[in-house]
Amino acid sequence: MAASIKAEVQSVVYHNPENGYAVARVRAKDEPGVITVVGCLGQLQPGEFLEIEGEWKNHPKFGRQLEASSFKQTYPATEHGVVRFLKSSLKGVGEKTAEALVKEFGVAVLDILDTDPERLRAVRGITKKRLDGMVESWRSQREVKSLIVFLHSHEVPPTYASRIFKLYGAQSEEKLRQNPYELAYLIRGIGFRTADVMALKLGFAFDAPERIEAALGYVLISQGDRGGHMYCPEADLFRECARMLGIDNLTLLEDGLESLERKKRVHIEDLPEQGVTRAVFLMSSYRAEREIAQRLFGLVSHPSPVSRSKVQQALPKIESALGFDLSREQREAVFEACINKVFIITGGPGTGKTTITRAIVAALTQLKLKVKLAAPTGRAAKRLSEATGEPAQTLHRLLLYSPEHGFYHCEDQKLAAEVLLVDEVSMLDAGLFLALLRALPVTCRLILVGDVNQLPSVGAGNVLADLIGSGKVPKAVLTHIFRQAQESSIVINAHRFNAGKFPVPSDKEPPEADFFWIPQDNPLKVQEMILEMVCQRIPERYGLNPVRDVQVLTPMHKGEVGTSALNQLLQERLNPQRGPELKRGYATFRPGDRVLQLRNNYDKEVFNGDLGWVHEVDPEEGTLSVDFDGNLVPFDATELEDLTLAYAVSVHKSQGCEYPAIVVPVVTQHYVLLMRNLLYTALTRARRLAVFVGSEKALATGLSNITSGQRMTHLLHRIRHIFTGNILG
Repeated sequence: MAASIKAEVQSVVYHNPENGYAVARVRAKDEPGVITVVGCLGQLQPGEFLEIEGEWKNHPKFGRQLEASSFKQTYPATEHGVVRFLKSSLKGVGEKTAEALVKEFGVAVLDILDTDPERLRAVRGITKKRLDGMVESWRSQREVKSLIVFLHSHEVPPTYASRIFKLYGAQSEEKLRQNPYELAYLIRGIGFRTADVMALKLGFAFDAPERIEAALGYVLISQGDRGGHMYCPEADLFRECARMLGIDNLTLLEDGLESLERKKRVHIEDLPEQGVTRAVFLMSSYRAEREIAQRLFGLVSHPSPVSRSKVQQALPKIESALGFDLSREQREAVFEACINKVFIITGGPGTGKTTITRAIVAALTQLKLKVKLAAPTGRAAKRLSEATGEPAQTLHRLLLYSPEHGFYHCEDQKLAAEVLLVDEVSMLDAGLFLALLRALPVTCRLILVGDVNQLPSVGAGNVLADLIGSGKVPKAVLTHIFRQAQESSIVINAHRFNAGKFPVPSDKEPPEADFFWIPQDNPLKVQEMILEMVCQRIPERYGLNPVRDVQVLTPMHKGEVGTSALNQLLQERLNPQRGPELKRGYATFRPGDRVLQLRNNYDKEVFNGDLGWVHEVDPEEGTLSVDFDGNLVPFDATELEDLTLAYAVSVHKSQGCEYPAIVVPVVTQHYVLLMRNLLYTALTRARRLAVFVGSEKALATGLSNITSGQRMTHLLHRIRHIFTGNILG
């Protein structure tokens, strides 16, 4: 039922600074008691007066509440209301100061803040500096709320109002009227479609140059974000833009691309090595590839010799200290890693990458070199530390990254290291690799370890494959599978997957058997079997904890065997409600739940991909705490979107992790993402047991698919050019 009320804000229960969504308790004329208002209301303050348009809804848990569709701010009408508003709204104003201001000027103090704030200095204690802070906080609040109203009036969700205001400040509305499409370039999360709705409401023509250029840029950004591509062939770019814009005028697209090239937002070049005419790069992607190639060449070509004889002398001592003999292939890899400025070690499971990594770190330490260890994710860094016995950290932590200032270690503030060894390099995207190269002094040695057959990075680029494919960076490709590993069906079938072959069953019985393939075509039956496997059969036969030790890995989020459905079902089976729980959006969190961190949080020292367990929840406050390997981390209501249930996670999110047991659905519903390297990556996450359940047709589709996930990059050719003395394109 539609409603219009005038209300005074009593308290703010919840506010999300990212999207402006708020839950507030208000008092309104003709409404008994305190009522609840929800919606995109910006940063409200107690004592504030609002005129709200909306609709009454009956929430199943929280009861009757008004869902706001629009609002505008009005001044408090009473002196008491003004005091409450001032002390909660203005920087540097407490209750005594607020009372003094109202005693001096009455309710007119808010008008004076707008028109003649210098008059407020008549009140004792209001210094020039203090007044400036008061005026700044007052104006910013007014302007953000004005922006929210502006967005509402043009039927645009105001979820990005705070980010827009942070970008444009007081000029926000003017900038949006001039060209709202700029938002698609400048604010991640505001795509072309959101900007397009606003622009068309503001009167921009269907074929406006700004619209054409924004669509071209949006497609290029999407190609990087969704497909990991560094460029897009011009013909493909035009085809996608024409479809998205609903136009068939090629001249408009050509003119738009030419304009973007003049503005240096894109770079266009022919790539004869790949048979591509007019490849279109975002300028940032083009510059990243060029700079990676240049810095890599600078690192390799700068002399920093290590005595070959000393390395050879150190190897027997290292073998003795480690308690085993290296194979010839391993010994050569360790030797080359020590003497080369940049060296790559790649190989599949069972080929001894972990052993070699331990030996390399021991040898370099023996040679008195300062070694640092890092990996792209927290879980991968922890595994590297466990394997070597030395401290390791994420690359972001190593380079001292902060969202506000970027990477502390960079071109102007080099990392103090003589050797850097990076593990799980298949996860390294072009942007992070460039940041790393900028931070390394030219005297530093760089050792990269990873499995080139795993899924590439989530971000754009295909760094490890391009470095190896260039043929210009020294490398060791490990192929020998050691006898102990040959006894593992997980290892055997990982190599079969990598060769595009169907798995073979284990010749052992549980609990010794470590691999099962269970054919089942019906997705609902697959779902039932997964629940039975995780909750009953694996715990009973292998003695594993279903919450701590068994991980479901699935290609997608949707469908009967996607992460969303499986997380809900597994939570109900493994952790049914017995006490307090906290609902946020579609997720419900309970003590004991397995959860995954989705974003890096440097203040809390938890990172994207970290697994934890909910320790306790407070439904009243909307808060919870999570145990991340003994580190108890609190989350307030605004941070809960950084967490998701993790009984089932995507294969991409599992990179860099290992689990005692994994269960993987393989169904035709997931055909879009069924690729050989995805199946291979999933299988190599298992330490003790891997169970694949699904359709033979879906498995065959995935094993034969080696092209759909290929990425459009030109880095390997740029590396070849610069290493052979040619001018970079």
